[in-house]
Order: sequence, then C-alpha cells, then structure tokens
Amino acid sequence: MLQLITHLQTTKTSEKVRALEQFFNTATDSDKLWIIALFTGRRPKRVIKVSQLRQWACEFTNTPEWLFEESYAIVGDLAETIALLMPNNQENKIPFELTFWMLELKKVRNWEDTNQKAWVFNAWETLDAQQRFVFNKLLTGGFRIGVSMALIVKALEKSTGISRDDLHFRLSGNWDPYKTDFHSLILNPSQTDNPSKPYPFCLAYPLEDENILQNIAEWQIEYKWDGVRGQLIRRGDSITLWSRGEEIITPTFPEIAEAINNINFEGVLDGEIIAWDFEQNQPRPFADLQKRLGRKSPSKKTITSNPCAFICYDILEHKTQDLRSLTLKERRGILEQTLQNISEHFEHEAIERIEQQPNEQKTSKASIPRPKLVSHQASAEYPASKASIFLSQLLHPQSLPELQTLQQTAKLHHTEGLMLKKNNSEYGVGRKRGDWWKWKIEPETADAVLIYAQKGHGKRASRYTDFTFALKKGADLVPFAKAYSGLSNAELDEINKWIKDNTRERFGPVCSVNAELVFEIAFEGVNKSSRHKSGIAVRFPRIVRWRRDKKVSDINTVDDLLPN
Repeated sequence: MLQLITHLQTTKTSEKVRALEQFFNTATDSDKLWIIALFTGRRPKRVIKVSQLRQWACEFTNTPEWLFEESYAIVGDLAETIALLMPNNQENKIPFELTFWMLELKKVRNWEDTNQKAWVFNAWETLDAQQRFVFNKLLTGGFRIGVSMALIVKALEKSTGISRDDLHFRLSGNWDPYKTDFHSLILNPSQTDNPSKPYPFCLAYPLEDENILQNIAEWQIEYKWDGVRGQLIRRGDSITLWSRGEEIITPTFPEIAEAINNINFEGVLDGEIIAWDFEQNQPRPFADLQKRLGRKSPSKKTITSNPCAFICYDILEHKTQDLRSLTLKERRGILEQTLQNISEHFEHEAIERIEQQPNEQKTSKASIPRPKLVSHQASAEYPASKASIFLSQLLHPQSLPELQTLQQTAKLHHTEGLMLKKNNSEYGVGRKRGDWWKWKIEPETADAVLIYAQKGHGKRASRYTDFTFALKKGADLVPFAKAYSGLSNAELDEINKWIKDNTRERFGPVCSVNAELVFEIAFEGVNKSSRHKSGIAVRFPRIVRWRRDKKVSDINTVDDLLPN
C-alpha cells in the first residue's frame, strides 16, 4: 500500500498503471477491494470532523493555530500538512495493512470524541512519517493523486484479463466495500445480487470539425437537453434512477419513478432529467431543476411547483437483454416501440376511466388527448405534477447549412445545442472520439470589472488566481460572477503585480482592489435570482480574455443580462 502511494506520485500515466497492476498482482483481495473503493470515490463517510483533526494536530505537534493554517495554505493538502508538522518517528515502524485500518475506522465511528482522540494520537505516535501520511489520507478521505477510474480499469484488465467494458460495468453502482469482496465484485459478479446496477454512461466529445457532418444521413440528430443525465432502471420490483455521477436520485424525483411503476416495461432507459413546463410543453430553466437537486425528500409543494420530466434518448436493456452492442438505429427502433407501448398503456387507462363514467358524463374516445411526446400522466401521489416520460425528438435536416441553422437557433427551443450520433454506433463506455458529438451553442458573454481577488490553494497559494467580477447596476458596481480559468501564467503574473499596488482592503486570503481592470466573461446561461445582490445568477462563468482596450465605463449593466 505505502509503496503504491509512493509510485503513484508520478505524472506519467504508464508508470501509474504499472504500479497499480503490480499491486493487483501481489496484494490481498481485501486490500485490492479497498484500493478500488478509495480511488473510485467510494470511501466511507469521514469518521472525524476536519475541524477536530486540525485542532488535535495543533495540540499533538505544539503548533499555534495561525502557523498551522499558514502551513496548510502553502502545502494545500491537510493530510500532508499534518504529517510534515509531526516530529520524525522512524523507530516504531509497523506493517501498514490497509484493510486493518479501514476496519479500525469503522470501529471507532461511534466512539466518544475523547476516545477517538486517544486512538488518533496513538496511531500518530506509532506510525512513521510515510505511514502517518497515508493514515491521515484515510482520515480526511482526500485521495486526489491523479488516479481515475480509467487507470484503475486499465490496471485491472492487465491483472485479471477481464475486458475494460465488463470491468466498468462491474464497478458501477453503489456497492459497499464493507459488504462485498473482490471475488464477488470483480471476478464472479451476479447481476441478481444488485438489480439496480446501472451501465457506464456513453459520453460525447465537443464537435471539432463541422465538415465531418457532410453526410447527414449517417447521423441521428436531436437537441441537447439542459438537464441532468440519468438512467431509469426497472428490474423486477426494483426501480432506480441514477445520475451520471453514479448517485441514486430516485427519492429526489419520486414522480418519475412512479410514472414507470405500473407500466409493462423492464429494462434500462438512458436520458435527461429536466424541469418541464407542462402548460407550454417545453423545458423550464435549469435554475428550476436546481431547486430539486440535492433534496432527498422534496415536499409535494416543491414537486408540483418545479415539475420534472425524463427525456429518453436511448434504451440499454430490454427484458434482461443487454442492447448496447446493437447499433443506435436498432436501439432507437426498440426505444420508440417501447415508449409507444407506454403511451398506449396510459391511453388505455384513460379509456377505462371513461367507460366507468355515467353516460351523461362520458367523453368521446376520439377526444382523448394523445400525448404530444410520449407519456403525460397525473400521479396518484403527486396529482399536480404530471409525472412524465418523454421520447427525445429527432431532427431531420437535409443539408449541412440546414443543420447549422438548427444549431444556431437551438436556444429558441430552450436547449443547449445539438447531439450528433452515428446511426451505426454501439453504446460504448465513456468517450469515444468520432461516434458521438455535442454541438453546443456559443456561450453568452459580458464585459465586467475585477473587484475582488483571492489566493489559491497548495501550489497556487503564493498568488491570486480566483477573481470576482462586477457589473453596473445604476450607479453601483455589483458582483455577478466568480472565475479563475482562462488566463495565461504570464497574464496572472502581471495581474498579481497590479493587485499588490491596487489593494484597498484585506479579508484574510481575499482582497478588494481598485475597479479598473476589465475582462470578458463567458457563461452558459443567466437567470433571475433573489439570492444575489445583482439579481441574476450565471452558469459556468470563465474568463475569455483581458480587455485592456476597455474602461470601467464600457462594462455591461445588469439590465443587459436580465432575461426578458
């Protein structure tokens, strides 16, 4: 374990894979499982609060709090900071078995603070410098050393001979390292043991060259929905909604799960969760979806005031059959037939309700409104929410100029742009260049003035790298966005020299500066917001360029950005 962590400090991918492969070839099965869990984001919940750990570290090392914080700001890693401040201890070196310490962490989870403190102090006194560093990493959970899921899978493939696609699937889902083992997870998994298990998502690259789209007939074209990617899974009595980040979000969107609860469908649907305006039959702003995200048990009021829909654009499994190796065109045909059956199911229920009405109240079958997309059913539990499953609409331009027009006008349809997928493509794992492209509309931009600067962390702690920008609102300047990306190192050096001469006030790592430097800021969308002084909130702000040619009088106003 310790040797692996040391070897993973390299920046060379090949050396990281080699170190992981060697570890998987020699380590115990339990340690293999825990390494996989830690490096794929499945670490257990933090046992000890970070604030306590910092306080205990100051006490153990006799370090003043201010000095500890200054050291932490420079080092940038809490586990490493604590390890570096501790006195050298080479004599009491003992074997460091990962599984032992993970079981210890579980054991002390419910202990009183005083007992936890004694346990931590004993470990610090017993372990040597390198062991302390890894132990601190286990306490803080910060295993950010450049090891991705892709590297883990690549090393496992070399070690086990199992294909990468199979490994990605076996490692998906919310498996618990305390409740499974390496053999059951990797070597001999059982699908029936985890009916909610999702498939790895197939992802798209940003479009690089429009000329590859000359042969329009090769492509399936649809809008790029502005929501959260998800998989809706029903296997037997189990219904699960997964996010792309492999989080179960079924409780967050109970109306979507209920919409498919009593339908004759079993399998896996791939699509987008979006906020939906059922009156206008169109997407609502992403800001409305954000009001639902992160809520484990949203109230009925929240659900009915911010209704959501699941927009299907692929089917990955049907009646236990894995469809991912079929072409997109073949999968689309199965998806359309499946969702047509769902739509007919809803219509049949409506007809039955009409037949049960008294004669004077009966409505003509011909007057039953057929859903414009796929399903549009009022839920028994959430009667006002109209929980729905829709089929993503296909677009049929006849030429590249027509396609370009569709892309340029995508915003009028409340979408982010276009998705372009090869008709003959399989559903792969992750990104594969050439088969799936996303063609997003150009971002919005605004000229704004720098008003606050903040120093970075770790390697960026010595200079200002995080900036706050303001727009004009009447006679005032109001902050509207924070950004840190988009400037070259040379520009950052020049701006940092300017900040030292133009600082007005200091607030810890943050300083206010004279409002003089103008920058062009790009962002994906803007919405009204009562939480912000400017009255607006923007998505994904980043710096496009330093506008040396502009003065503060030239910057945009809040009114320029306000949605109509």
